Amino acid sequence: MKRIIKGGRVVSSHGVRIADIRIEDGIIKEVGEISQQFFTEDCQVTDASGMLIFPGFIDVHTHFDLHVAGTVTADDFYTGTKAAILGGTTTIVDFATQYPGETLMEGLSNWHKKADGKCSCDYGFHMSITDWNPETSREIETMMEEGVSTFKLYMTYDTQVDDKTIYQILKRLDEEGGMAGVHCENSGLIEALQEEAVSQGRMGVASHPATRPAGAEAEAISRLLRLAEAADAPVMVVHLTCEEGLKEIRRARKRGQVVYAETCPQYLLMDDSLYELPGFEGARYVIAPPLRKVRDQEVLWEALASGEIQTVSTDHCSFTLEQKRLGERDFRKIPGGMPGVETRGVLMYSEGVAAGRIRPEDMCRLLSENPARLYGMYPEKGVIRPGSQADLVILDPEEETVIREADQIQNVDYAPFEGRKVKGVIRQVYLRGELAAENGRVVKELAGKYVHRKVPSVPVPVPAGDMQEKQ
Repeated sequence: MKRIIKGGRVVSSHGVRIADIRIEDGIIKEVGEISQQFFTEDCQVTDASGMLIFPGFIDVHTHFDLHVAGTVTADDFYTGTKAAILGGTTTIVDFATQYPGETLMEGLSNWHKKADGKCSCDYGFHMSITDWNPETSREIETMMEEGVSTFKLYMTYDTQVDDKTIYQILKRLDEEGGMAGVHCENSGLIEALQEEAVSQGRMGVASHPATRPAGAEAEAISRLLRLAEAADAPVMVVHLTCEEGLKEIRRARKRGQVVYAETCPQYLLMDDSLYELPGFEGARYVIAPPLRKVRDQEVLWEALASGEIQTVSTDHCSFTLEQKRLGERDFRKIPGGMPGVETRGVLMYSEGVAAGRIRPEDMCRLLSENPARLYGMYPEKGVIRPGSQADLVILDPEEETVIREADQIQNVDYAPFEGRKVKGVIRQVYLRGELAAENGRVVKELAGKYVHRKVPSVPVPVPAGDMQEKQ
């Protein structure tokens, strides 16, 4: 298959330029002014004049087909990856889980059974470690051979690991060139606050944010980073929500540590006032960590623009409203999570680029290039250049639309951003040179392939910790 995408505004982390893109057999062959000799009868030509062309977006934080909170996420790999490709995400990295008593290989095999042959975008896996023992330690090398170079640790939930174990895992991962992403919340404090709320009869949605305060996140981040310092290992703080947590990351970087950070659109665009909605409406927004203050949104946007936060993922963990009602009488039982893969791209363009908070090149860095670099997929993915896979998103920067649940294909009966008017519409999505989605419709399903990820070897810039803290 030969294809030329002509006259678009090609976006990289360095800027935007008008260029043609020549593709053969799913690989980018040339970026620039294409010679007329390549415009042959067997070459498909797409006019992208006036459009922005991004490298395919990469979402390194999804939860598809996950058994949690007494139920299973509404989106499996079939529905979730269809929604992802429609939203411009050409690669996802989901969390395979080693449950207690399992080996890492058993956990990985279980997730391959869930995903293989069912994905409409490319996919890979992190491995969530819950049962650390000598055999698990030995398996780290095997995971690397299987294309799993990053791992997940929890400091809360039933899957949490203690400080001693975190230190041991970080040290072992560093030996093999791997890296951990960590969910940071102080589980002991959360449990104590929840017990107080229950004893006082505060069982409604509002008790969710009240019992998972920003301080519980910041304390856990601080503790994680001291453990990482002792292990002399890099680490990723996933779904960062608040200024307090960012300050802990700044302090660690000032000490000379390599610390990466991720946030999500919901933390950039929503605040905790949503938990005060009447009835049970606020349950739609029950996630962990919870939504924070408007001030935290402002700080996170500034951190994206300055490079202090390296990626924007979704933490897509979807539940229907009926599933959310499992916690109607007890906020602790509300399944935590919301959908996001279908809208991340347009939200980041509309509320980020079009709103003047970040530049197109920042968006490329946050959604494409940095995830590819950090998670062992660069330069095959994350960039538009000769030799890279032709994963492309063509976005109309001037067109406007409204987010509606009725229009979405993700398997959820509500849209967190229902009614929000956005500027910027995804016109086409290409996966390895093949048209996968066009004008709000998936045109090619089940084309996703497993991504055998490498040990990351391409550095991602991290501030040295000298960013000025606003008082």
